[in-house]
Amino acid sequence: MSLHSQSHTISTIELESFPPNNNSTYPNNHTPDNIPLASLAPSLSHPNPNPLPTLSTSSSKTAKARTVIIISCVAVVTGLTSFLSGVLVVATPAIARDLRLSVGMVLWPVTIQALTCGCTLLLAGSIADVVGSRYTYFLGNFFQTLTSLACGLSKTGIQLIVFRAFAGIAASMCLTSAVSIINDAFVPGRGRNLAFAAMGGGQPVGFGLGLTLGGVLTSSIGWEWGFHVSAIINGLVFALSMWHLPEGVGKMESVTWKRLGEEIDWAGALIISAALAMLSYVLAVVSTDSSSIQEPGNIALLTVALALLVAFVSWMHRQEKLRKATLIPNSLWKDKVFTSICINVFLVWGAFNAVEAFGNFFLQNIQGLNALQAGLRFLPSIVTGVLANVLVGLLVHRIRADWIVILSLVLSWSSPLLMALIKPKATYWAFAFPAILLNPIGADGLFTVSNLLITSRFPMKTQGLAGGVFQTTSQIGKSVGLALTTVVANDITAGSSSRGKEASPALMQGYRAGFWFLVAINSTSLCMSVWGLRRIGTVGRKQD
Repeated sequence: MSLHSQSHTISTIELESFPPNNNSTYPNNHTPDNIPLASLAPSLSHPNPNPLPTLSTSSSKTAKARTVIIISCVAVVTGLTSFLSGVLVVATPAIARDLRLSVGMVLWPVTIQALTCGCTLLLAGSIADVVGSRYTYFLGNFFQTLTSLACGLSKTGIQLIVFRAFAGIAASMCLTSAVSIINDAFVPGRGRNLAFAAMGGGQPVGFGLGLTLGGVLTSSIGWEWGFHVSAIINGLVFALSMWHLPEGVGKMESVTWKRLGEEIDWAGALIISAALAMLSYVLAVVSTDSSSIQEPGNIALLTVALALLVAFVSWMHRQEKLRKATLIPNSLWKDKVFTSICINVFLVWGAFNAVEAFGNFFLQNIQGLNALQAGLRFLPSIVTGVLANVLVGLLVHRIRADWIVILSLVLSWSSPLLMALIKPKATYWAFAFPAILLNPIGADGLFTVSNLLITSRFPMKTQGLAGGVFQTTSQIGKSVGLALTTVVANDITAGSSSRGKEASPALMQGYRAGFWFLVAINSTSLCMSVWGLRRIGTVGRKQD
């Protein structure tokens, strides 16, 4: 794509080539393989009118305080979305009993949030690029507080599912704006690396804390308090960010109706959101009963969703050709590194989420542990989640990124393998403990490296949308990974020769098949990393 004139407004993700320079992210001016798109032009048509002084030039005391505030606000809010998912997973039996959820609705409170979040992330990212990530973050944080409180006050299963759906929309605002806030506040280097590591760690660590604390609360004062605790923390972070988040972070020029109409691809957002919503719904229904795919209504939804995906690709081609607002330019996928990252994030986060969920099902339904006992056994995942993110944040600018990703994926690949080999009466320390310990490493390592790679390829004005693309793949991956694993497990359980499909032998056969399926997913991701991320060099190096 040729460079545009200086007067052209960059309102979309535009891949533009520019000559290499001595400030390259890659060592010795060596760029990664197959990047004909080079990098995205760093110039902005709408520069930040209130630029934040870079942390490297601020006074030491002020810089440290600002760093702590920004990282805390971003990590906690993004982590809370995963925290509630963990609470729901461990509390699912109790919630189903208390709210009288049918078998077909049991997993909906868990999956609906990721579904709505994934469907609205791209639109949320586009809006953040126009109105500013600061205000988008505030709005998402505020609504996330309200939806958490509403979920805790739910009296019926339908109420809980509806409020969880709205929580997904709120989460999409927080996740996309968080990426822009980090890039706006930190110059490339160690500070930005650690910020992304904290944001990445907030999600698996939040999930592990949700499993643990959710088990404690469910077995004592009730699962509702998981949502109440989240609402309280969310409210405190909202107040902290309103008063102490630096003024210059994530602010944009004044918003007009003309800018909202011209700089956001509303049609593209509507098409892709509808397609993803239909696909996710069909997957959720099929995960409960695989034979439901034969129902006319589900066949119709699947057909329309696939047609909309084709329409979306055609619409992106048209918008890019006319140089109009484009949600995800088709040319973006020509870059091998970017495509590999998105596929990897989709697969790895899907596997991570499913291993945690089915690991909990094994502990409760096969080994007979209660919610508290099962939750406490997930504590090791919190420790490794924190350590993995800290180490990656400190080393990512020193060690080749492909080595970091491959090593972290090899370690997490062992997690579903151990659970696939586990015996129903095996001790916790022999199989479950190392599996839980290793599971978060791949997701954490890949998250930090991917964020640094992706944001380096986008101009600052579209970094909210870049965050939307990345987060969409991870959120949809979570939903799809859990749904497909559930389909595999349920089908094997239904075909089991054991008496009673709810009996432990039949369930164990299904769980074991699900874990083998997750081994295959992690193996695919590992192969994709070896092929797509080969010789990408180091990332996150400080630019002078």
